[in-house]
Amino acid sequence: MPWLDRPGSYRATVRWSRALGLHRRLPDALGLAVRVEDADGRGSALDMLFTSSRPGRFGRHLPLPRPDALTGPYSSLLSYRLGERERVLAAFPVPDPGGTAEDTLPTLWQELAHRPVRFDLRAAAPDEPWRTFASLSLEAVDPAPATSTVSYDPYAHSLPGLHPTGRLRRLRDAAYAGSRHGRTIGEPDEAG
Repeated sequence: MPWLDRPGSYRATVRWSRALGLHRRLPDALGLAVRVEDADGRGSALDMLFTSSRPGRFGRHLPLPRPDALTGPYSSLLSYRLGERERVLAAFPVPDPGGTAEDTLPTLWQELAHRPVRFDLRAAAPDEPWRTFASLSLEAVDPAPATSTVSYDPYAHSLPGLHPTGRLRRLRDAAYAGSRHGRTIGEPDEAG
C-alpha cells in the first residue's frame, strides 16, 4: 500500500450530501466525497466516496440513515484493492476535544463555523481491525457555483495499488451518471 504508507500533505476537495434530500430533521443516508489533489504526482487525483454506516464487520457494508453528519463513521461500503488484499475504507469523525454534551447536536456547518472538522481515514479487511492511514481536516466552506461542481468518480480517479474492486461497477457507473445528470438540471435548495 505505497500511497497509504507514504507521509505527505495534500489539498482535498470534499462534498457532503444527503442521499434522498429529506428534511434536515429526518435521518438520511449521508455521503462524504473526497478528492485528494495530486495524490500520486501532479495532475493525479484520488476520489473516495463514503456513505454513513456502522463500524462493525457487516455494518460497514450497509448505508445507515442518520440525522447528524458527525455521530458515526462513513464507509466506502464496497471494497478497495490495496496491494494484494481487499479492504473497506472509512472516515471516522474525530470528536471536538473542547465539546460539551448537549441535548442538540450541532450540524456539520455549525461546527465548521467555529472549528475545523476532522476525520480519521481508516482501512480494514474483514479479519483486521481498523487502521488509520490519514487525517482529513475540513477547514472552510467554499460555496462554489453549480457550474463548477466536481464530479467524483473512484474508478476514473484511482491510483495504482489503490482502487475500488470491480464488484457492482456497472451499478455504480449508472448511479454516478444519474447523479451527474441530476446536478446539470440544478442543485437542490440547501435552505430547505
